[in-house]
Amino acid sequence: MDHGQHHHGGGAPSLLEPALTVLVLAALACGYLLAVRRARRRNPVQGWNVRRSASFLGGLALLALALLPPLGPAAHSDFRAHMTQHLIIGMYAPLALVLAAPATLLLRALPAPHARRLTAVLHSPPVRVVTHPAVALLLGTGTLALVYFTPLYEAATAHPAGHRLLHLHFLASGCLFAHVIAGPDPAPARPGVRARLVWLGVAIAAHALVSQALYGGFHVQVDAPAVQLRQGGEIMYYGGDLAELLLAGALVATWRPERRATGRARGVTGGARRLTPRPAGYPEERQSPGERPVRSAPLPGRRTA
Repeated sequence: MDHGQHHHGGGAPSLLEPALTVLVLAALACGYLLAVRRARRRNPVQGWNVRRSASFLGGLALLALALLPPLGPAAHSDFRAHMTQHLIIGMYAPLALVLAAPATLLLRALPAPHARRLTAVLHSPPVRVVTHPAVALLLGTGTLALVYFTPLYEAATAHPAGHRLLHLHFLASGCLFAHVIAGPDPAPARPGVRARLVWLGVAIAAHALVSQALYGGFHVQVDAPAVQLRQGGEIMYYGGDLAELLLAGALVATWRPERRATGRARGVTGGARRLTPRPAGYPEERQSPGERPVRSAPLPGRRTA
């Protein structure tokens, strides 16, 4: 069966789909910008970083590039176009959207009761489990084996709804992994930078294995010409490397702020320990040279000179 005929027979998008895509992306952009405006009104001093807004709009622009013509329709009949679309939806756009810190923006824009509820959700056990790097890696890179080495890809792309669900999975899993590895939003279960670098290395290795299997046609269950599979594997390999390099750069950029925050926390802790007064009646502590001694308060009924 010809791959192009297969997808144009069941999975080709309708004429209304591009218009709906534009409306959805425009609604997301307006919602984000309205939240930015509200956050600035609630806290004019703190404001909101313009680079965050630009990152979110850039992510939406990448989604438009992947879903609208010419790339969107071409992905239904050409595996190379599909792989390019997959990389944009699943790796490049998620990184831009995550770096826009949408959860932090919501916490600043929402009224206090709603913000507390959102904080409780972010700290809930299910969210802690989902945002663990192992789970995020399994839902993202791990499911690629199910998509390309089982009949799932052909079943999903045979119907427009299935194709949209596949896109939604790529986007959601990509955002989850980018958030876990380098997201600026709060993540209570997120490990340290060194541990995240290790998980990113595992993801890079797994992604390379999948792309090499596609290139060699090993157990691939995608109805596409061999030349398209090889070129699709190359696109996945080199395009994935670039996306993971950008993700690694975003991760390393969090290293210095994390160390600075840790140093501040240690300084505050040390200062609190140093300035905590001893109970009344205890002798004075030995002070550092030049530091003014703090005398303890006298015991009740004790006469002082």
